[in-house]
Formats: sequence, structure tokens, C-alpha cells
Amino acid sequence: DWSSDVCSSDLSFVSLQKGSALPVDRPGLLAIGEEFEDFADTAAAISELDLVISVETSVAHLAGAMGSPLWILLAPNPAWRWLRDREDTPWYPGARLLRRAPDESWQSVARRVADDLRARFA
Repeated sequence: DWSSDVCSSDLSFVSLQKGSALPVDRPGLLAIGEEFEDFADTAAAISELDLVISVETSVAHLAGAMGSPLWILLAPNPAWRWLRDREDTPWYPGARLLRRAPDESWQSVARRVADDLRARFA
């Protein structure tokens, strides 16, 4: 599992996801999304994080609008707002776009994220 190396590091991971699809018993992961009642709760949690990593969700847009450091994982054909061939976005200056190539797996993207996390927080 690609995440075990990163999760066993000195990094702490917090899930902001709501819903039962998330395995809350994953070691190294604090799942707090179910405790949120509204976006004010989500925004308060985001403000305490060093970095938000998300696919394009409301949490990503909230973090971007707040100016929080943000990495957004994008599918090969993302929405028009992410433009083309860029790793940044004019909409959210603190955001970095990590694009999945058409022939690339999500696991490969996750490995890139893990490598970049190690480099950023070394």
C-alpha cells in the first residue's frame, strides 16, 4: 500500500470527508468530517491544517477560497475552470493542480503525492 510509508512518517492525516465510505479505522488517519454540521465547521478545520489534498469537491473549493495551501487531484478531462496544461490556477493562488494523464492510474498519482509530501515536509 503506497500510503503506509507516508502514514508511518511524522505526518498526521485528517479526513474532512463526510459519509460512511471512509474507513475510519485506518491507522494514522483522524476522520473528523462526520462531526461537521456546516461549512463553518469545515472552514475552521481547514484553517488548522498545513495542506489540504482533495479531488474536486466542495472542500477543495472552500480551501481554495480561503487561500489555504491546496493540492487538487484532477481527472484527465477536468472541468473547464482548471484550464489546460497548468499546475496552478488563477482562481485559487494557493492551489496546485495534479493532473492524471489519460493512461495513468490514480495509484500512480497517489505515489506522486506521497513523494511530494515527503519532499515538502522533510
